[in-house]
Amino acid sequence: MALCGTNMSWGMERIEAMRLRGNSSTFLVKPSSACFGGPSLYTLPRRRRKICFSSSTRSSTPVESNGVAESPCSVSVDEELDHVKRFKMSDFKVLDSVSIGLGGRADEVVFEAIVNDPKSPLYNTSVVLRRLISSQAKRRGKRAIQVLKKLVRRKIMYYSYSMQVHGFISSCSSRGSLTLVHGYHGSFSLRHWLQQADWLPTLEATLALDEESVKRVGDDTIGGPAVTRKLRLIRILMRDLLIGVNYLHSHGLAHTELRLENVHVSPVDRHIKVGILGNAADFYEEGPIISTADSSLDRRQMMIAFDMRCVGFMMAKMVLRELMDPLTFAKFKSFFAKGNDPSCLREFLLEVLDRNTSSGNCGLQMLDRNWGAGWNLLSLLLATKRSSRISCLEALRHPFLCGPRWRVMPSMNIIRWGLGSTAVRITEEYIYGQHQRSRLSHFIELMEMLNPHTKPKNWLELLPGKWRLVYYTGRHVGLTLRQPTIRVLIGNVHLIVSRPSELSTSVSMTSEISFSALIGRDWPHNKSGVAGQLHVNSVVNLKAGRRLYLKEENSKGYFSLGQSIDRNALFQKLASGRWGKAIPYKEFPSSLPVATFVSDDIEVLLDLGRPLNQEVDRAKKVLQEVRTQIPPEMFDLSKLVCGTYVDSRLLVLRSVNGSALLFTRSCTDENPR
Repeated sequence: MALCGTNMSWGMERIEAMRLRGNSSTFLVKPSSACFGGPSLYTLPRRRRKICFSSSTRSSTPVESNGVAESPCSVSVDEELDHVKRFKMSDFKVLDSVSIGLGGRADEVVFEAIVNDPKSPLYNTSVVLRRLISSQAKRRGKRAIQVLKKLVRRKIMYYSYSMQVHGFISSCSSRGSLTLVHGYHGSFSLRHWLQQADWLPTLEATLALDEESVKRVGDDTIGGPAVTRKLRLIRILMRDLLIGVNYLHSHGLAHTELRLENVHVSPVDRHIKVGILGNAADFYEEGPIISTADSSLDRRQMMIAFDMRCVGFMMAKMVLRELMDPLTFAKFKSFFAKGNDPSCLREFLLEVLDRNTSSGNCGLQMLDRNWGAGWNLLSLLLATKRSSRISCLEALRHPFLCGPRWRVMPSMNIIRWGLGSTAVRITEEYIYGQHQRSRLSHFIELMEMLNPHTKPKNWLELLPGKWRLVYYTGRHVGLTLRQPTIRVLIGNVHLIVSRPSELSTSVSMTSEISFSALIGRDWPHNKSGVAGQLHVNSVVNLKAGRRLYLKEENSKGYFSLGQSIDRNALFQKLASGRWGKAIPYKEFPSSLPVATFVSDDIEVLLDLGRPLNQEVDRAKKVLQEVRTQIPPEMFDLSKLVCGTYVDSRLLVLRSVNGSALLFTRSCTDENPR
């Protein structure tokens, strides 16, 4: 796609920049006269402005004329940029079109050209001429040339993953314009590629994917379902992007401007180009004041973390194309601005994105594959704490970016993540058969054995928040085979935990059950009824404790309030499955550390809408039906005796009868901590 000019014989006096109509951020230079022989892309601020370039019809700059001595300003530019080639305007043939993917900033004018100097090694090569107007733009151009001294030491990596800067054209007019000459890598930026309706087959053709090329991501097959093809392509793009960014970081540079608009896919070598490094920053400042080692490490960590966060936003847009919409992306960024944990991103996006398409949401399916590995990588790239963000090398070893042919040894954190993600996915199947219930109990037991936070102080830090109940291993009672007097549809069941002070070892728990009571014998089509909420409040004190696993012969004859657990049978069951290798015990332990709960009195509040709030008898029936359908522990919080698993997104509590309640952290409300 290109913007084409109509007048090939332009004058040589000035360029008048005219704004195009519409909401486009790209503007076309209207040629009244110019020193370049073709059109350009020029991005302007809101007000209209004119840019004049002074030159003669015979020579653009003094240095282009033979026998004319160079002026002092030209000498200073040469001394500053002496390690790259200085071109003349006569070395290029300016083309009559400018690709839309090359649109620059408000202080840049972009041209496409072909080198027509037979003596140049770039003869007949397409290049981009980027004229830098303002002093800030010139600073970026000079910086892009300066960083070459560090990067060209490894030429193969530089040519593969960086936008090559071939040289510059400078002028010694009153404005002292500087034109950067850099490589041309196709008409589109990566953002333009992904915005195409047929982006998947087009990018596959551009990258010329075959069985040999897909081996770069641990795969040896091509084709397949759309989700598999998209995942394979995103793996290729992400791995190339991470290799390019790691190349910069290994040379002490941070990109600082990683966006889809600044990244191009070269159809020649089929590599990602990380753009012009005009704003690349050094990890270690050079100045008269020598910085300490700690401050240098902090600066390095901060810059790497910033680049990785940008990579995370790029990955999110590549996988979830709905985020290309500015309004949806604004909601996405507001999630982090509110201080929410990135590990809860799936819970948030399920409410924002549309899953009701004919084939489902491909992006959600890709992130859910391999036990939710994509969500794990995304949360590590967008982690709130800089120290928690993943590095390029660690991301390249992540299971989400490694194909099925590569054996990746997952860390214990990824194993825990996979267990929790699989359990949550099973709960979303809505109807639980005996097989699903057995698998869920199996996964919950494994999670409890791998609980990373066993001390009460860890629980006091992680427990506060709003948790949504997703599964209960006890008895389930619904409306399928019953005809209650008043039918009640249960909505979300939340457990809200708040900590009154940092020094307190007690927390305040509130069970919040939303429901809708249906009046009459016939079900309404939209299942609307009288809205209501049930609140149960209690104060719970946390202490360290242990959960005992008794041997079968020792459990006989003992009175127990809970379910008797055969330790050997349970261990054999857990160790025989796919996740058995993750168990860190050779023999099942006799007990596991837990956080025990000591509850105070409970307070029950029922809020009903009209007309049920006017009739006490009907309100009692509604309350009784709500108690029948919800787990008894959510009505009587004193029945919750211990917590067996907690992390930033999942929570498992055990009741007095041994049943488990699985919660996921909700992000619909702000964290009360």
